[in-house]
Amino acid sequence: MLEENFSMVTEFILVGLSEKPELQLPLFLLFLGIYMITVMGNLGMIILILLSSHLHTPMYFFLSSLSFIDLCYSTVITPKMLVSFVSEKNVISYPECMTQLYVFTAFVISEAHMLAVMAYDRYVAICNPLLYHVTMSYQVCSWMIFGVYSMGLIGATTHTLCMLRVQFCKANTINHYFCDFFPLMELACTSTFINEVVLLCLSSFNIFIPTMTILSSYIFIIANILHIKSKEGRSKAFKTFSFHISAVAVFFGSTTFMYLQPSSVSSMDQGKVSSVFYTTVVPMLNPLIYSLRNKDVKVALNKIIEKRSFL
Repeated sequence: MLEENFSMVTEFILVGLSEKPELQLPLFLLFLGIYMITVMGNLGMIILILLSSHLHTPMYFFLSSLSFIDLCYSTVITPKMLVSFVSEKNVISYPECMTQLYVFTAFVISEAHMLAVMAYDRYVAICNPLLYHVTMSYQVCSWMIFGVYSMGLIGATTHTLCMLRVQFCKANTINHYFCDFFPLMELACTSTFINEVVLLCLSSFNIFIPTMTILSSYIFIIANILHIKSKEGRSKAFKTFSFHISAVAVFFGSTTFMYLQPSSVSSMDQGKVSSVFYTTVVPMLNPLIYSLRNKDVKVALNKIIEKRSFL
């Protein structure tokens, strides 16, 4: 009898973002559009940086890595999310669910640290321009990228191993549009105390450290901008800076709301809305905010278009 009660769940059913029939088609079209913009924006940015030699600088090296991260983790989440809008049952097997959890976690942690690295890069470029090429050498940048992905892989491995020790029986309906920590822990037949402690500790580290790095960098950048004598120059700098802050605030604000509170306090419906921001909205906005508002990117894009037109 005990073995029957604890028979392992082999597949899960993803509820999706909404169960209201009248919202399924509009939501499908909305998120399909967001995903297409995300893919074109991030993939286009990676290709543009690879093809344009004058964009082979640390700033764009980090930006291409950010685009790669955004492209990967939105691709892990959104296609499966779209299926839930057009099918009666969006089924995901246990191995696929754990794989999705692992890959998503690796990239979302990498995103947090990549944003911190990019903020530090801008701090050095604006506040110590004469030492920029020494401080941000190719070797240093490579080690930073290695550190970013290492943090993601270590965090994802730890979280996934903790989830693999949890047993699931009977209930297999996940009240979410992807395999995330709290929705999965709600279905557990065994204690998830260790999972919650690990999640809280690692989430605190992976949100607090990058946030402090970003805030420190931006405080020094703001102080530097205030010393610009030209009002027009200050206005332009603050305008660009405000867009960057907005993207960072949306990402860290939504992840903090989702992961830095006990599962007993968080509502899954609120959690799903919060998750939309860092899984779909942020990956779409990043190439627009960091790239299309950048003069160097526009010049590089125009040059490639001109070359293609002469062929």
